[in-house]
Amino acid sequence: MGIQKDRVKFNVGGRVLETTATTLANAGRNSMFGAMFDENWNLISDNCSEKFIDRNPDCFAVLLDLLRTGELYIPPNIPEKLLYREAMFYGLLDHVRSARWGPFDGNRLRLSRSFQGQAPGDGTAIRAGPDGGCCVAHGSMVHVYDWMLDEHPPLNLDYQRVNDVGWVDSDNIVIGVSERRGRGDGGMGLFGSNTGELRYKFQVSHENQVKSYTAGALSFSSDYKLFSSCKGRSNEYGVGVWDQVTGKQIDFFYEPLGWSLGDADKLQWLEGRNCLLVATMFPRKDNCYISLLDFREKKMVWCWSDMGAGAPLAVDEKRVRDAIAMEDNNSVCVVNEYEDLGFMDLRSLAATSIRWSSRSRLMKGKMPEEPCYPKLALHEGQLFSSMDDCISVFCGPEWVLTSRLRRSYGGSICDFSIGGDRLFALHSEENVFDIWETPTPPIK
Repeated sequence: MGIQKDRVKFNVGGRVLETTATTLANAGRNSMFGAMFDENWNLISDNCSEKFIDRNPDCFAVLLDLLRTGELYIPPNIPEKLLYREAMFYGLLDHVRSARWGPFDGNRLRLSRSFQGQAPGDGTAIRAGPDGGCCVAHGSMVHVYDWMLDEHPPLNLDYQRVNDVGWVDSDNIVIGVSERRGRGDGGMGLFGSNTGELRYKFQVSHENQVKSYTAGALSFSSDYKLFSSCKGRSNEYGVGVWDQVTGKQIDFFYEPLGWSLGDADKLQWLEGRNCLLVATMFPRKDNCYISLLDFREKKMVWCWSDMGAGAPLAVDEKRVRDAIAMEDNNSVCVVNEYEDLGFMDLRSLAATSIRWSSRSRLMKGKMPEEPCYPKLALHEGQLFSSMDDCISVFCGPEWVLTSRLRRSYGGSICDFSIGGDRLFALHSEENVFDIWETPTPPIK
C-alpha cells in the first residue's frame, strides 16, 4: 500500500484539527475518508488547504483519536448516543463498536444495561437484529430499537396477538399474528423497522383461494426464503414458504395425519442439510413433535415424538420444552423443565430416544410458581439455555456448563436472542430486557 505521510487539515464546525493520511487510512474503504484515497491508497490532493465539515468538533476529535490509537475514550461531556450518531455519519460505527465491545463470547459477557418495558403484560418474543438492535413483541405491540437503542415508532397490530417476529435485514422485519375470526386479517406482514410501514402481506392460497391463517414460528434461509408455521380453518395446516423479496408464496408442506406442524413453536433452517427443523412442544400441544422437512422431496426425512418413542420416560424427561439442531454434531439438542440437556442423533432416521445429560438438575425438582419454560440458542460453537432468571452457557464437545448469566430485576426470562455481538434477555414482568455484551480485553 502506498500510503503517504501527507498531513491533512480539517475545519470541523469552526475548529481546525490536523492529522495524517496514515491515520485516515485506518478508517477503511467504506468510511467517508476512504474516498480521499486512490486504489493504491495514495491521498488524492484537491489543492485545498483545509477541508470543512459542518459537524460536532468534539466528537470528531474523539473519533480521530480512535483511528490513531485503536482505543476509545469518551469524555464525560460527550453523550454516547451523540458520538454514535457522528460515527455513523463518518462510517466509523464498526470501529466504535469493536473498541467499545470485543467479539462475542458467552463466558465473558457482562451486563451493559437494562431497559424498562414499554407496557405491562407478558412478553411474547425478543429478537436481536443483524446490526445489534432488537425488537420486542408483547400482546399486539412490537417495539423496535436500533443499535444505539433509540426506539423507532412502535407497531400496533390492532389488538391481534403477535406470535413471532423476525429480521429480514436491518431495515425490515416480519411479524406473524393470530387470525381473528370473521375479520380475515391474520397472517404475516413485512414492515419497515424504521418507520413501521406495512410493505406487503404474505398470503396463503389453498385451492386457488386466499385464506386467512394464524402465523406461528418464523425462520429464514440465506437464499431469501421465509418459512412460517400456519394454522387455518380448512386444510391449510402446515409450514408455508415465501419469497422474502416479492412476498409471493412458493411452497407449502401440509401437515401429515397424526402430526403437528401448524402449531410449531420453533422453526430452524439448516443450511448444510437444506432442511427445516420444525418443533411443536408442550404446553402448545400435550405431546412433543420434532421433525426435519425436505421441501425438495416433499417428505419428512427425520422425526421424533414422545408418543410411542419406546420405553416410557419420566414426566420431566418427556416434557421437552425447546429444541435446536446442531449440524456440526449431527444432533438435535432438547431441554426439559429442569434445564437438563438431551441429545438425539440426526443420522438415525428411525425415531430415536433421547440421551439425557448426566448433570444434576439445577432446579432440584422445584419449579417457580409461574415458570418460564427454558429456551435454547446456539451461537459460534457455544450453547445457551435460559431457565427462570438465568442463562447458562455450555461449551466443549461434552457441553460442560462454563458460566451463568443472571439478572434478578424483571423476574423470570421468557425469551432471549443473540445477534450483532449482543445477547438480549426479555423478562416476564413488565417486559424488562437486559443487554449483555463482551468487554474488550484489558490493555497490556
